[in-house]
Parts: sequence; structure tokens; C-alpha cells
Amino acid sequence: MSSQLAKKLESVHAKPILKWAGGKTQILSNILAKMPTSYGQYIEPFLGGGALFFALQPKKSVIADSNPELINMYRQIASSVDEVIDHLRQYENTKDQFYDIRAQDWILLSKPEAAARTIFLNKTCFNGLFRVNKKGQFNVPYGKCKNPKICDIESLRAASSVLQTAKILCGDYMLVLEHYARPDDFIFLDPPYLPVSAYSDFKRYTKEQFYEEDHIELSKQIMRLHEMGCHVILTNSNHPLVHELYSPFNIDVIQTKRYISCSGDNRKGEDVIVTVPPKKRMLIKLAPEPLPPQVSAYPPTRFMGSKSKLLSSIWSIASQFKFDTMVDLFAGSGIVGYMFKAQGKTVISNDYMVMSATFAKAMIENNTTILQQQEAKNLVLPIKESDHFVATTFKDLYYKDTENDLIDTLRTNIAAMREPYKRAIAMTALIRACTKKRPRGIFTYTGERYNDGRKDLQKTLEQQFLEAVDAVNHAVFDNGRVNRSRHGDAMQLRVEQPDLVYIDPPYYSPLSDNEYVRRYHFVEGLARDWQGVEIQQHTQTKKFKSYPTPFSTRKGAIDAFDLLFKKFSSSVLIVSYSSNSLPTQDEMVAIMAKHKNHVEVIPVDYKYSFGNQNNADTNRNTVKEYLFVGY
Repeated sequence: MSSQLAKKLESVHAKPILKWAGGKTQILSNILAKMPTSYGQYIEPFLGGGALFFALQPKKSVIADSNPELINMYRQIASSVDEVIDHLRQYENTKDQFYDIRAQDWILLSKPEAAARTIFLNKTCFNGLFRVNKKGQFNVPYGKCKNPKICDIESLRAASSVLQTAKILCGDYMLVLEHYARPDDFIFLDPPYLPVSAYSDFKRYTKEQFYEEDHIELSKQIMRLHEMGCHVILTNSNHPLVHELYSPFNIDVIQTKRYISCSGDNRKGEDVIVTVPPKKRMLIKLAPEPLPPQVSAYPPTRFMGSKSKLLSSIWSIASQFKFDTMVDLFAGSGIVGYMFKAQGKTVISNDYMVMSATFAKAMIENNTTILQQQEAKNLVLPIKESDHFVATTFKDLYYKDTENDLIDTLRTNIAAMREPYKRAIAMTALIRACTKKRPRGIFTYTGERYNDGRKDLQKTLEQQFLEAVDAVNHAVFDNGRVNRSRHGDAMQLRVEQPDLVYIDPPYYSPLSDNEYVRRYHFVEGLARDWQGVEIQQHTQTKKFKSYPTPFSTRKGAIDAFDLLFKKFSSSVLIVSYSSNSLPTQDEMVAIMAKHKNHVEVIPVDYKYSFGNQNNADTNRNTVKEYLFVGY
């Protein structure tokens, strides 16, 4: 043992609470020598006596075992150590009391007393075994130990201090790993040893067993952790199956002593330590690059959540992968999909809002069609009597009567257009004109409350419309690809597996408002001519009910991300997400890691436009935008 490791072991104050058959105290120095120098969190799902956990005393850890009695003991030491000590003080090392205590049903005791019972039986039974029968009853005989230290107060309090920093779980190791393991975590696995025998039988600790097929399944989990980027150390017996399962990795054979067998000749053994390093990953670098000049032709928008300021960062990441097709799953303003089109990629743009799908049809799906200026001028003429829907429904809310009449005229004429791309250009221009004529460009209030006299507000609605037609025409170009615009639910999108999927969903946060329909209900109504929606006449703004979305609650967002990541598990995933949103960064990484071998997080300083936060005075609109990358 090196002097450095010796000092590390000598400095340990907390130590295992129980005597544990198969405990790792013997080979602790060997394990410590193979540990990573730095890691995320410590995870040990076969905790047992916890020798390595107590030696390391990690600041962030998840420890677990499938034995509920054992986990109760650890939880009570963490939370109620003084009560456990009080119960332990009442016990004596006598055969009669041992069998009286052993006969108790621990489930019927208070949790601290049950924990004390576990410790007492462990300290006074034969060889510190923990064995239960088929009914889950402790059945190890009295050990005749002359002077066991039943109540080691100093050690119990030291252990309590360490346990208080850990997440202590009772459950199957596989569920623990799938739920908590993340890239760069250190995972120590000490499963029941091969072969299934008196020494290694899992029934010493639970009513269950751990067979060879279970070891094969464990090896698959370890390969998944390796691919994910975790550090893993596994201990087991020197068994042929272990060498077969872990042949790609370093396997060290360590001579050990067994303390269970009554026969001295059988007390020698060989353990193995399998060291599984994280698989080397490509390092995603954020090095913003100049974008093609065509990207600047996209008409600027004040659309909530628009990623126009993040385009260079998004492309910097995406360009590190080879791909031809991409899906912009929540297109919003459409600027991200347009940027990928400018980079020569095949783009499928999707959004549940018709206005967003209209933008994409006009400027992403459309490669060559433009709306001539004279055609645009003809659209403002009242050639056919309109239904006066806007003039009647929204009178005195957002625009003057003459402006409402013009909107109705444009609606009527646009609906009569036969060429789909020209119709999309005209509707996009009308939506842009209406938002530019609204102070703040939103429809959550009525009147001119926020009129700051800016130039856009001084132009007529007709001017705004004709200028918008020019702007959209200028954005039309052919990238030599067949691109598509789709209006629909992202969860239901049917498309051949694309090479790359960009996901920018509505962010759920108690600090933010992610209801796009509430803000843009009027122009969304224009895009769909208010078909299939019910206007809430009792509201001051005459909005219609927001579309259902799983991203309106924390749990809904977690489930939705899980489904989307599973759906596109064969694609490179890039997800934009805000630091003030839920799920948290760690939760997002954990969800993505279930479906991708590698997950990286790139933070980008970002400031949202006005109106994204309920309380702008708190400066909460200045956040970090996270770009999660799964590949």
C-alpha cells in the first residue's frame, strides 16, 4: 500500500457499522488505488456493509440495497442515531436475550428499535452473518462472542454524519442505476459472488437469489454505464464467467481470506476487481462560427423564445456531426430550421401552432415561389365581401375599425388563393403586419397601453403588409433539398428516423409563462381562420383556449422528454433548455442518458426578450440556456 493511500485510510473516522460477510475492508486499498481522481456522484447499489462508502465519505452519493431491514438501519442511523443508541444500551450479550430479540418481527417495532435490533443481532450472531429464511426471518444462531461492542457510540455518530449526506434507497440495483446513474459518476458494484454457494448466496441477505443469469444481466448494465461515460468498479470471485463477461476490461486477481467457513482449509479465496473506465467521448466544443449570409434574410421576429441569438452556437455543435436530414420539432419562429436549410440540410419543420407551420411553409418548404408586389397589392382590395369576423369579434380591442376591415379583406382574399406557397407568403405577411402594429407584438392586453411611438406603430397596416411580403419574398431560396413544413403534435410526428433532431419545447417554470397561444391567439386565429377553436367570449382579450401540452407541468415535461428521446433514440439530439426551467439540468441529463450513450451539456449565457418572465424587475430573464447534446 502506498503511503498516500495509508494516510487516506488512517484519516477515515467513520467505519462500517456491521460485520459483513464478503465486506470489502480486506481489499479496500486495492479498490482505492483504481478509483478515478474525480467524478460526479458516488453510487453503490449493493451496499451491504458499505466499507468503501464509509472510507470515501462522498459529499454526493446514492447508496442502496434490496434488503429493507438493512436500509432501515442505515436510514435510522442517519436520522435518529440517538434513539438507536438508547435502544442498543438496553441489550446484553446473552444467549437468552439474543434468541428473544431474534424472535421479534422487526416490521412491528419502531424504526429506531428495528435498527438497533439489526445491529445487536449482527454483533452477537455467528460470524456476523445476515441470513433470512423464506419468510424473511433472521435465522443465524448465537455466536458466543465474549465481548462484542454492541453500542459503539462514537462510531455510530461518525457514521450518522456521513449517512446524512447520502440518498439512501431500498430497491433493485437495476432500477437504481437506470434512474440515478449519469455520465462521469463513479459506481461501485459488489454483487453476490459467483458461484452460487453458501458463501455467495444472496439469501444470506434477502429472500431472493442472484443466479448466473443475473450476473449476465448485470454485465449488460455495466456495458451501458461504460457507454454512458461512467466510472465503474466491480468486485466478484475469481470465476471463469467473470473473466468471460468482462474480458474487454482490466481484471485484477486479489488473494483474500474467507471468514465464514468452519473449515480453515476453505478460508482462502481469490477476489477480482474489474475496472471499467468511461468510454471516451467526442468532446463537444462551443466555438461560434459565422453563418451563411442567407440566414440574415430571414425576417426578424419578436416571437417569444426565438433562438435567433443562439443560431451560431447551435450550428457550432451540430456541425461536429455528419448529417443530412434534421427535424426542427418545435419550430416556433422557424429561424432554426431556416438556418439548417441555409446550411444545405434537408429540413422537416414541425409545430403545433398553425402560424409557425405557415412561416415554415412560406420560407423553408417553399424553394422558389414568391408573391409579386402587384399580387400583394391586389390582396388589399375589397374585391369580395368579407364575413367581417374580425371587425365584429375584436372591435376596439387591438386595432382601429379601418384596420380590422382591412384584416377581414386580406383574410378573405388570401383564403381564395389557389397557389399554396403564395397563400403561405401572404398569410405570413399578414401575421407579421399585425404583430408589428401591436405594441410589444402580443395580444395579452387590449388598447394601446404600451405604445412607445416607435416607427413600426406609425406605419399603416397596409404598409406593414406590403413590406412584409417583400421581406418574406427576399427569404425564399432553393437549397436543392425537398424540405417540409408540418403542423401537428410533436409527440405524434411520423417521420423516418432523421439524422439530427433539434428540440426547443415550451419551457415549464414557476417563474415563466410558456403559453404561446395566450400571447399570440389573435394571429394564430388568423392562420387557422379560427377553425377548430372556441373563443372564450368572457375574456377581455377574446382569446381561445390554449392547446393541450404535456410541457405545462413538471411531471408532464419529464414524461414528454422521455418519450421524445426514446422516439428519436437513433438520431443526434440537440435540446435547448433554460436554466430556470424544470426538469432540472441533472434530471434532463438523466432522462437523455436512458436513450443515448453520450450526453453533454453546453451552457450559453442568454437574455430573453421582454415579456418572458412574470416579474421582469427581478432580472430573471437573464439566464443560462443549456444545449443538451445526446449521441
